[in-house]
Amino acid sequence: MKILALLGSTRPNGNSQYLTERVLEGTDHTVVSLSDKQINSIIDERHNEAGFSPVDDDYEELLHLLLTHDTLIFATPLYWYGMSGPMKNFFDRWSQYLRDKNLNLKEELTKKKAYVVVTGGSSAKVKGLPLIQQFNYIFEFVNMEFVDYIIGSGVKPGEVKEDLIALEKAEQWRRNFDSLQR
Repeated sequence: MKILALLGSTRPNGNSQYLTERVLEGTDHTVVSLSDKQINSIIDERHNEAGFSPVDDDYEELLHLLLTHDTLIFATPLYWYGMSGPMKNFFDRWSQYLRDKNLNLKEELTKKKAYVVVTGGSSAKVKGLPLIQQFNYIFEFVNMEFVDYIIGSGVKPGEVKEDLIALEKAEQWRRNFDSLQR
C-alpha cells in the first residue's frame, strides 16, 4: 500500500498537517504540500473543439504521484466552510485531465482509496460536514472509494493537540495503515 497525503493548508506546521503527520507516523508515505507547488487555476475549455490547452505548472507532477499511489489522504483546513484554495485548484484541474484519453484518469481513480482530514474552529465538527459531503460527491463522481474522514478542532497552530477524539481516530488510521503495509 502506497500512501500519498496532499496537504491543502497555506500555513506550514498547521493543524491539518499535524493530524496528517500523526496518521502517517511510522508508515511508508509521501507528503506533498499543495501550496509549495504551482497549480494554476483551470481555464474551462471543456467545450472548445480543440479541448484544453497545455498548462505550464506543477500539476502533471502531482498527477503522476496521484496515479502511483493507491491510498490518498486529502488534508485541508476549513476555509470559509470549504476546502482551501490550493486544494480546490487541485480538484478543479481534474476537469482537464479526466478528458485526457492517454491517462484514463477516471478509471485509475476507481482503484484508489480516499481519506479526508479537515481542521477548523470549535464548530468545525458540525460546520465542516458540508465539506465532507463535497468530498464524498467528488469521490462518487470518479467512483473512488471514500473510506473515512477526521474533523479536528483547532484554529491556532497546535490547538488540535487538545482534540482527543480526532487524535484517537488518527491513531486508529495509523494502526490500520501500519498493519496493511506489513
